[in-house]
Amino acid sequence: TELKGCDETRKVIDISLATEEDFDTEYLANILNIRTVDGVDGAIDHIVRFGSGHSEAIITENYTTAEAFLNAVDAAAVYVNASTRFTDGGAFGFGAEVGISTNKLHARGPMGIEGLTTYKFKIYGNGQTR
Repeated sequence: TELKGCDETRKVIDISLATEEDFDTEYLANILNIRTVDGVDGAIDHIVRFGSGHSEAIITENYTTAEAFLNAVDAAAVYVNASTRFTDGGAFGFGAEVGISTNKLHARGPMGIEGLTTYKFKIYGNGQTR
């Protein structure tokens, strides 16, 4: 696993420097970019800029902060104190995952009301990982 971080993060742990491009990169490897932000608003701003729209997470003991994060972040699955690695069809009880979408409307052609429906999953955890 490779860790990269912003200047503030690097004051706390000895890791490589993360560039703005790093935060915009989807790695197909065990690489984690870490940015220290100023409060939940800073976290939300960071996710608005760099988020995937797929799954996002926050670690907090503050219920008000958790609710603000859950309600403000635009992603299909938003986690509090749990790993985003749970975001798959099997973990959600949907059976085998055959694909993913980060769009809010993915249906094409003629559709009924179900094709116009979108979901947002809000997940609370106690530090679960996968």
